[in-house]
Amino acid sequence: MSDFIETNFHRQVELLKALVRVPSDNPPGDCAPHAQAAKALLEKLGFKVETHKVPDQIAQKHGMASVTNLVIRERFGPGPVIALNAHGDVVPPGQGWTHNPYGAVEQDGAIYGRGAAVSKSDFSTYAFAMLALKDDSAGLNGTVELHLTYDEETGGFVGPKWLLDEKITEPDYAISAGFSYAVVTAHNGVLHLEVTVKGRQAHAAMPESGADALEAATGVLAALYKERKRLAKKKSKSPGIGSAKLTVGQISGGFATNVVPDVVTLRLDRRLIPEENGIKVEKDLMALIKRAAKGTGISVDCRRIILAEPLRPVAGVENLIEPIRRHAKRELKVAIPVKGVPLYTDARHYSAAGIPTVLYGAGPRSILEANAHAANEHVILSDLKAATKIVEATLRDMLSK
Repeated sequence: MSDFIETNFHRQVELLKALVRVPSDNPPGDCAPHAQAAKALLEKLGFKVETHKVPDQIAQKHGMASVTNLVIRERFGPGPVIALNAHGDVVPPGQGWTHNPYGAVEQDGAIYGRGAAVSKSDFSTYAFAMLALKDDSAGLNGTVELHLTYDEETGGFVGPKWLLDEKITEPDYAISAGFSYAVVTAHNGVLHLEVTVKGRQAHAAMPESGADALEAATGVLAALYKERKRLAKKKSKSPGIGSAKLTVGQISGGFATNVVPDVVTLRLDRRLIPEENGIKVEKDLMALIKRAAKGTGISVDCRRIILAEPLRPVAGVENLIEPIRRHAKRELKVAIPVKGVPLYTDARHYSAAGIPTVLYGAGPRSILEANAHAANEHVILSDLKAATKIVEATLRDMLSK
């Protein structure tokens, strides 16, 4: 193994800090400026960087203001094509920070900032793993691609899925941003629905002359909460996933205290376990809602906001799992598990295209431990270095067969 990563780790840390210092909040999803900044930083490292701008109308259809995806290809000869994917968009910082969320402060062996753990850390993980391969490329055959995309927080439809649909990339394997202490092969999907219950307004002195949308919506809510209890018993066979979930996250309706409400809107989040099919879940849930909204003059509309299918293991994924676990045990001094996680990512688009895919990178031991999506998000520098060495060694094995 090359000592390139060890001797150049200070450069890797500086790259990560520079990436964190450029905001890329999603929403609002105006992420093209971060892509341009990242391109300049990567070119200074010696990479040839392709820019793939998503047409504005397509980006905006998926809730983004601007998206430019970056692709780097390092060809070492004939052999497998292995994609490395990290996302540069981040959730807004929110409240409660004791560090500047865009300051990239280094303290007590960690870097603090929005995106430091999820997943700008893996911009640097994958970039320096590739640089290490370039530094010592004897005996390597195949291609490593770095996909830097910008819409994981809104579903990955104009990131990995767009790159695959446009035939910009056709990899044989994919490693996506993940956790240092686990190889993730499965994760939840999600369905977001907007439910609009419509009635007929009337004076509060004569409510019987109207059709009370809120009264009908209470029936819908009762049915949804009953369904949530049923789903709690619906467990995935994948370790780490748990059960299917249902949450009503938003309710709005009515416009005056003395008027029978004519419209009530609910927004709900339904988490899918890998054993479920999103289209069927959506169909069944819409049918349940419409059955529950009873009353003369009441109607219900259901609109999909997002449907993201779960990540499911694809045949061939064991070719990634074995070397990652072997090299991780050497670097981390512990055996890391193969598991699922109860969240969703854009890695599922590679798997859906039939590409063996795992999540592995410099991310936290857990989302909670690193404060990912919370105040004082951070990545531990020793994990960053170890993950980079593990990814490089895994790639070297895959390209040396």
